[in-house]
Amino acid sequence: MTVAWCCLLVGFAAIAVVRVHCQLPDTQGFISIDCGIEEGSTYSDPITNLTYVSDGSYIDTGVNANISREHVTEQQARSFLNVRSFPNSSRNCYDITGVTMGSKYLLRAMFMYGNYDGRNSRSISFDLYLGVNLWKTINLTDPATTFWTEALAVALDDAFSVCLVNTGKGTPFVSAMDVRPLSDGIYPEVNATRSMVVFDRLNMGPTSGTIRYPDDKYDRLWDPYINSPLWTEISTSSTVNNLAIDFFEAPSVVMQTAVTPANSSNLYYSWKLDPGDLSEVLAVLYFSEFLTLTGNMSRQFYIYLNDFLWYNQPFDTPLLIKNYVYGLNPIVGYQQYNMTLQALSNSTPPPILNAMEILTRMGDSNVATNSEDVDAILTIKESYQIKRNWRGDPCSPRGFAWDGINCTFSLSDPPRITSINVSSSGLTGTINTAFARFGEIQYLDLSNNNITGTIPGFLGRLSSLKLLDLTNNNLTGSIPSELLAETQNELLTLRFEGNPYLCSDGSSCQLIASSTKRKISTPVIVTLCVLPLLMLVLVVFLVCRYRKKTGYGIGNPVNQQKRPIFNEIQKHQEVQSSPLQFENRQFTYLELKDITNNFNRVLGEGGFGTVYYGCLKDGLEVAVKMRSEAAPQGPMEFLSEAQFLLRVHHRNLVSMVGYCKDGNYMGLVYEYMAQGTVRDHLKEQVSISCSHTQTAGRTQNMTSLSWRQRLQIAVESAQGLEYLHTACKPPIIHRDVKTANILLSERFEAKIADFGISKTLSEADTHILTVVMGTAGYLDPEYHVTSQLSSKSDVYSFGVVILELVTGQAPIVTSADRAHISVWVRQRLTRGNVEDVVDPRLHSEYDVNSVWKCIDTALGCLARAPQARPTMGNVVAQLKSSLELENLRIKNGNSVASSQSMFTSSY
Repeated sequence: MTVAWCCLLVGFAAIAVVRVHCQLPDTQGFISIDCGIEEGSTYSDPITNLTYVSDGSYIDTGVNANISREHVTEQQARSFLNVRSFPNSSRNCYDITGVTMGSKYLLRAMFMYGNYDGRNSRSISFDLYLGVNLWKTINLTDPATTFWTEALAVALDDAFSVCLVNTGKGTPFVSAMDVRPLSDGIYPEVNATRSMVVFDRLNMGPTSGTIRYPDDKYDRLWDPYINSPLWTEISTSSTVNNLAIDFFEAPSVVMQTAVTPANSSNLYYSWKLDPGDLSEVLAVLYFSEFLTLTGNMSRQFYIYLNDFLWYNQPFDTPLLIKNYVYGLNPIVGYQQYNMTLQALSNSTPPPILNAMEILTRMGDSNVATNSEDVDAILTIKESYQIKRNWRGDPCSPRGFAWDGINCTFSLSDPPRITSINVSSSGLTGTINTAFARFGEIQYLDLSNNNITGTIPGFLGRLSSLKLLDLTNNNLTGSIPSELLAETQNELLTLRFEGNPYLCSDGSSCQLIASSTKRKISTPVIVTLCVLPLLMLVLVVFLVCRYRKKTGYGIGNPVNQQKRPIFNEIQKHQEVQSSPLQFENRQFTYLELKDITNNFNRVLGEGGFGTVYYGCLKDGLEVAVKMRSEAAPQGPMEFLSEAQFLLRVHHRNLVSMVGYCKDGNYMGLVYEYMAQGTVRDHLKEQVSISCSHTQTAGRTQNMTSLSWRQRLQIAVESAQGLEYLHTACKPPIIHRDVKTANILLSERFEAKIADFGISKTLSEADTHILTVVMGTAGYLDPEYHVTSQLSSKSDVYSFGVVILELVTGQAPIVTSADRAHISVWVRQRLTRGNVEDVVDPRLHSEYDVNSVWKCIDTALGCLARAPQARPTMGNVVAQLKSSLELENLRIKNGNSVASSQSMFTSSY
């Protein structure tokens, strides 16, 4: 197992040593919350001198309680003396405000049961969420034991949502919560799209207790660890200096202790994840030498993880200067991890280890609710001062929506709010305009409140609204015409009884109130019956006239019989289904010559042959792909693409217009994409021929794509692949996903093209064995080795496409070492700035978090193990989230160009 690694080497003149000052570290931005004390209370913690406040302003639910007297000790931190428990709701959320969007934070939740409920429970389990994603499953078995868990995350808003979820195994509770700001450069693997959970943070070899603030300026908790009699503890009273460039900033007091093997030349440490947990793991090892080594003395060792060399050269430790090693590629797929520090044969002292951090990646499978819906529902909550369990995400995770809220979920889009029931909630005031922003709302119940004013017309413009219940309020005025139209067309059920001042003199209101079954006049009935019939006759007449006149714009077809291209395929036993008919879609070779002006204008070259520009007699522009006799693919692959294009219909897949099978001439005619390929737009210097024959031969330079355009292209092409993988029965694998096979319409709409080597999976298969085909740089390495083709092969190729959109580079970067684009990106991101990989033609006009999220999605697609790659549905959702961030930047008129964040790949 070869992994990328990073080590800050020391001893060079270029690296300055940072002096340790005695002044207490700054606590600006620290949030310390004692859960369960009286609202408004504050106190200074005697251990850290940090000020703790009540949690009352951060949450609306829960019950305060003190732990049992038998579990109170003098050494106990005050924050463990009480808890807030949540016996009544399945999910309860803290909204921790006071954070800065885009900044990096450490979040900590602490727990001590202490028999607060008098039940003396010995097994309590519940889930802790950060936002919509699972942070940690809390398992407590001893009433007297304290437990803490930490997460490292970037704030995506001006508040963190921390939720406790009842899983039926005990009442959730919490003792305290801490939020600590981190510097931008620390923990480079944490960014806007990746949060990490601290599995362990160990201070090796100390004799005292846990290290935290003020010794650690970030108030991280360093637990003491010693494995006697296998280890020997060593220590120094000398200060261990930090580096000027330090990605982890372990405090000097932690680095002043260490362990070495007692009776061996090797030092061993192992850890085990929870059963079934196969999270990605990232380890950070800290080293510093305490001894002055003279002459031929040296302390050198190799570092192995699960018997694989983890750091690819012998490691030696610097004297009284902190050093560390961490993997750029977190490891995935193991539950048991064995770390070995193996001394070299000529090493005098044995290996040394001062401290260690083990981090796991927080899952991100859940998607937050559509931001417009979130903004709207929060506005409503604030406007009406709604006192319900309305904290956290309104919809996600699935099954834990807010009280009175129902949502819809899809594979590729964020959840949307479809139903709001705030009946009998004491609402006062007018109907808030925020209701107009719910694009998918179907049911709105505002009944039994004290809402005043008129009914706004925008309610009638909510296109999905099916039920509006306004009964028993104090509304006045008339029913808006928009609502009347919807109700008369039976598209909306409107309830408004119990509003005595609503339209008392209005005929339009009386029309609705008179009966739920309205009488319609005879002339209206006649009109409604006859008009559709007349329209149908007119449509049939126009279609028949059009076919007779144009033959679909190419003159008369070769003959009037249906021409089954399927028969050609059936001869070779390539397909086993009923014959496909291509009625009025077969062209002769002479017709293709006429359409293309004697194949005058070449659009591109492909694996099958040449693609030409053409124009039908009705003015429809087309692309004509002619099979070359020299093409490596045979006629069956060519016919396969024709059959494929008839099977699939999606706005992000190219549409077929017709085909040609005229003797040895074979061609496909499909819609013309005026803006060419994505690859064309990403090249440094490109030109394309203008459309239309009268301007053929003239060239124009392509404008560089904006970041928003690139994201939109990524989303649309990903949707096309998702359709192939999930909507087609059986699923279809493209096998040649690349930027040259993503075409752009006149309006830059992206569509997947070139399906000649696509393969179909039976619904029972997860993969098939095939001859390896594809394009260098895009080819899934596992597919290349095993010949096992699956949908994850397309996912890998699409990861390359995303990186091309971000960087503007080709799959094989044209540099001295001709590195693969994924290697090139990972190497440059370790330097600490996302601008090192972003296409300079974007001129810093992009949202940094949007770029991070896009890169992280791409590198997830490029995971070596296919099972570690996301589905295309997940890719679509992540890209839409990235696009949403960029749209927000554009809406706010900001240009976010710089980022101090460091990045290391998760894959």
